[in-house]
Amino acid sequence: MRSKTSKKRWFKTLTSVTITLALVVPLLAACGKDSSVDDKTERVLRIASNYGGSSEEYFRQQFSEVYEYAHPNIKIELVPIMDNDQYRYSPPKEGEKQPDPMEKLKELMTGANPPDIVMLDLEMLPELVSNNMLLQLDSMIAKDKFDTSDIVPSVIDGLKSMGDGKLYALSPFFSASALMYNKKLFDDAGVPYPTDDMTWDEMFNTAKLVSKGDGDQRKYGFSFSTYSYGDNLFYEINNYYTNPLQLRMFNDAGEKMTVDSEQWEKVWKTMQGLVKEKVFPEAMDPSKMGGMMRNSDEYNPFQNDMFKSGRLAMTIVQNYQINDMINANKNAVNVKGFTPIDWDIVTVPTHSEAKGKGGNIYMNGVMGINAKAQNQPDAWNFLKFVNGEDFAKLKSRSMNQMVSRKKYIQPQDGLSYNIKALYSLTPVPFNEMNKMYREKPYIGQVQGMGMQYFKKAMDGTVGVRESLKEWQAAGDAALQQLKDNPNAQINMGMGMGMGMSKPAVMY
Repeated sequence: MRSKTSKKRWFKTLTSVTITLALVVPLLAACGKDSSVDDKTERVLRIASNYGGSSEEYFRQQFSEVYEYAHPNIKIELVPIMDNDQYRYSPPKEGEKQPDPMEKLKELMTGANPPDIVMLDLEMLPELVSNNMLLQLDSMIAKDKFDTSDIVPSVIDGLKSMGDGKLYALSPFFSASALMYNKKLFDDAGVPYPTDDMTWDEMFNTAKLVSKGDGDQRKYGFSFSTYSYGDNLFYEINNYYTNPLQLRMFNDAGEKMTVDSEQWEKVWKTMQGLVKEKVFPEAMDPSKMGGMMRNSDEYNPFQNDMFKSGRLAMTIVQNYQINDMINANKNAVNVKGFTPIDWDIVTVPTHSEAKGKGGNIYMNGVMGINAKAQNQPDAWNFLKFVNGEDFAKLKSRSMNQMVSRKKYIQPQDGLSYNIKALYSLTPVPFNEMNKMYREKPYIGQVQGMGMQYFKKAMDGTVGVRESLKEWQAAGDAALQQLKDNPNAQINMGMGMGMGMSKPAVMY
């Protein structure tokens, strides 16, 4: 027999569910209404993606559950491109060739029972387009008057740029970066706030003006991340600073280094100067990273976050970190020693020679229709559904990613920060080197070994150009080793065989 408290809780839950269904069901009906598609005959819609195995539940929650509810006659069958669980629990042995996801996808798309829709990594799109393996969507968009005008330019232009100006895929979600700044530190220094469309040089000059103080009281002007770790800078300048310049570490064939150049020297000298002037936070001393134990009387979850601790004027953040900042301020009374931060965001800085290009856009749910689709009408109906306005409205409260339709990208909690900064820039041009990273999965080690030479240059123990020459020589030897054996681990004697296996796939 239920207690009164249990009955109240049960009734409250039931009421909540009933209200939710009352609100959502009419919306689903609107989402699913399409006179061109038969809504009674049972059919199968096959979708190929990397969300197979244990990840299938995530795909259905994120993309297909709502569609299946609105279309009970459609059975969605997920087809894994690769068995990712196999490599999660049994990683390939040293020297063993890993399957190429692109080749696996091509085999699947042209096989005896091809998928109707393919969800793919953005880097795969140009190759599939050039091989005529995806249907062009523009004619279907025009025929059905499917409105794409509200899709943020960063997403729609990014997709078009990979299809020679035409659309072969759509993406319902994306995440992006912005420059967050602490208003108090600018007010204290008497320096104007950052603005949209600043160049990197303008931002660095501003960062120098707000960098003040000594020791533990030092206020730093800028960091590529909210945390200060010595190894981060090497990778972060590649993600945010050199990618828009289209600076490469290797030649097209991946057989020679290209870092012994004036451009790379200029980049490293810029970073070296900012390190010397202490514009960047110094690497944290692990022995001083206190306050992290939850059972400590001085527990402060933000103590080692340079921005939330009030010691960093500007930093690059992803959109989910904006939500973290909002939540931190809301819970300030519960955190001893934490003072709420008065903040805002502007666009990520851009290079003067690449003005307006600098938006790092990560697209999630990039899907196109297989040219050999067996069920093209339902495939197009599904794409319209998950990229439509009603679906965006349903999904717009996600904390970790944003929907691609501007109408439903709004500041959280009624705040008024500059949310357009997240999607105003033109995407960084596509990195053509991603194909090389697929073909030579261990080439990332050559990138990683550059860290030791970068540190020498930043410390001033070796000149910048000399450090780059050393990396060039060691990298050339390592690349020759990979040419002889593409699946070989780099000889550790050539350098520090560490680093990312491939660069972040982004715009």
